[in-house]
Amino acid sequence: MALTGKTAVITGSAQGIGFAIAETMASQGAAVGIFDINEKKAEEAAQSLKNKGYQAVSGYVDVSKVDSLKAMIEKTVQAFGYLDILVNNAGVQKSTPIPEVTEAEWDMVMGINLKSVFFASQQALPYLKERKQPRIINISSLAGRMGGYETGMSYTASKGGVISLTYGLARQFAPYGITVNAVCPGTTRTPIIDQWSDEQIAGLVERIPLGKLGEPKNIGSAVAYLASDEAEFITGLLMDVNGGMYFG
Repeated sequence: MALTGKTAVITGSAQGIGFAIAETMASQGAAVGIFDINEKKAEEAAQSLKNKGYQAVSGYVDVSKVDSLKAMIEKTVQAFGYLDILVNNAGVQKSTPIPEVTEAEWDMVMGINLKSVFFASQQALPYLKERKQPRIINISSLAGRMGGYETGMSYTASKGGVISLTYGLARQFAPYGITVNAVCPGTTRTPIIDQWSDEQIAGLVERIPLGKLGEPKNIGSAVAYLASDEAEFITGLLMDVNGGMYFG
């Protein structure tokens, strides 16, 4: 299988897109670390993969805290012996109107969506650079590409920042052979969507040329490709998975 012999850690992977990424990578042979702020759900997610015969470890992570990210990386390496792939997936979305955004909300979104990407990559670096085909894959968003439709400005700005970090890290980590890419999902059927009204969802679907929401597995497949050996000469890429909502 494409990822046999590789180890990956995925932040925010107890459910939704993160779990779909973990499941897809596990199905292709990778040993996966499932880490989430909801430790119980992370344990259940890992167990569901183990029940299928896949290799998985789980744990708690608060991605806004550097010490917690460090512990996540170390636990994964302790479990599997090495680290090949980091997927920075954890995120939170807010749709607060601009006049109502508070400083606390802004800082919280930035801590989870943007700060975490830099410091998880920093903490993973010593382990990744020891491997043959190391990968960092960041999950940005359509909103980070073009401003979004229903998303709040804190989310939009944070995901734009993820894109800039992807470019910068791709250049800085290239001497170590580490590729750094980003997947930019459009509107995808996840628990976040459950917070939106039927009218908001219908309005978004109308803007999608393919006429439907994305599925978490679509993102999982994109990440698995970028993690594979076949993607060895791709770095600094923004891969749009959005049904045609935006062409970069």
